[in-house]
Amino acid sequence: MRKLELHWQIMIGMTAGILVGLALTQVDCGKQFVANWIQPIGNIFVKLLKLIAIPLILASLVKGVSDLKDISKFKSIGFRTVIIYMVTTLVAITIGLLLVNIVQPGKGIPAGVIEKLIDTYSKDSAVTSKLQEASLHKERGPLQFLEEIVPDNAFFAMSDNGLMLQVIFFTIFLGISILLIGEEKGKPLKNFFDSLNEAVLKMVDLIMLTAPVAVFALLASVVVSSSNPDLLLALLKYAGVVVLGLSLMLIFYCIVIYLFTGYRPLNFLSKLSPAQLLAFSTSSSAATLPVTMERVEEHIGVDSEITSFVLPVGATVNMDGTSLYQGVAAVFISQALSFDLTFADQLTIVFTALLASIGSAAVPGAGMVMLVIVLEAIGFPSDKLAIGLALIFAVDRPLDMCRTVVNVTGDATVSMLVAKSVGKLGKCKIKNWCGDLKK
Repeated sequence: MRKLELHWQIMIGMTAGILVGLALTQVDCGKQFVANWIQPIGNIFVKLLKLIAIPLILASLVKGVSDLKDISKFKSIGFRTVIIYMVTTLVAITIGLLLVNIVQPGKGIPAGVIEKLIDTYSKDSAVTSKLQEASLHKERGPLQFLEEIVPDNAFFAMSDNGLMLQVIFFTIFLGISILLIGEEKGKPLKNFFDSLNEAVLKMVDLIMLTAPVAVFALLASVVVSSSNPDLLLALLKYAGVVVLGLSLMLIFYCIVIYLFTGYRPLNFLSKLSPAQLLAFSTSSSAATLPVTMERVEEHIGVDSEITSFVLPVGATVNMDGTSLYQGVAAVFISQALSFDLTFADQLTIVFTALLASIGSAAVPGAGMVMLVIVLEAIGFPSDKLAIGLALIFAVDRPLDMCRTVVNVTGDATVSMLVAKSVGKLGKCKIKNWCGDLKK
């Protein structure tokens, strides 16, 4: 009997998780049962993925840079990556602003609904924590972002997934140094990282064997902890605009991939679907990174020299889905609270969302922190920021899940485009999932 494809297994797990979550919301102790007996399974899975994220970046990026042989190749790949990431982010923000200005989801919301949303969420601890975190970002100097990329302790940077850019900086520095000392002297170190890379990829395979059960647990947890259905319904128009924009971004990716690489869109989505489904379940580009790298390299055929650089960088600085959401959310809040935006304000949203996406952490909820920065950039009253976040907080988690799918898909798209431009998009090298477990 043919084994069911992984993405179908994950989809079955997701569906079961949603149904079980809905059923348990009707039981008095259902939420507590999920918190005690189901949610920990999903949390362990996410922790395992985060556990190997830094080792994977370290091993694969050193291997990728040292395999280039020529430092000029690295310059070419790096330049193309940054340019394409910026272009796709600008496209995402533009799509979001066009849709929100055409549909105007913030107009016509009953005052009673707005008051109810404000009463429910304006003093929520999660909302206040986002405001506090955003205030810390606001106090940073113009070049502090560049300063923070450079670690003063590589081992400390590798102990915190939130410092992924610092790890990438150190790893690239190390890989370039291995190139410069020559093949003979660098060979022992290169062999170590080659071996480490294979071992970590095998860890990805083993972790993914539990993915269907893990996404069941994650989705059940999300459903039982969801907000008031009436408030969700009131924000359906706003959520619909965000989801439509994200869907258009997926279509944009497919068109670009077909035009520039000849790769069939449905084939691309099918090969990447396990990573997309995990992105949806975890709401974290960083947690999904090991799976994204495995799918793009082994199943789509992008050379490891490309994936090892483009995907870790993308998980940190390329947030197309988050940028689109920030544009839509900023205009929606302005419309709902009667804060008029000029054309110049909307251009400011484009520029600020582009810069904010670079510093946005690849973890759940980071987009809302960046949204505060975008709102402040257009002069939104500071005393109404909590009110603005309260308006959209009810649907933030499900939208976060959707925009993370676009973030991951955007990373995969750019890796294919860069690979095609340098002749590194070839045949798939699919490895056995279970490997040699019986040996």
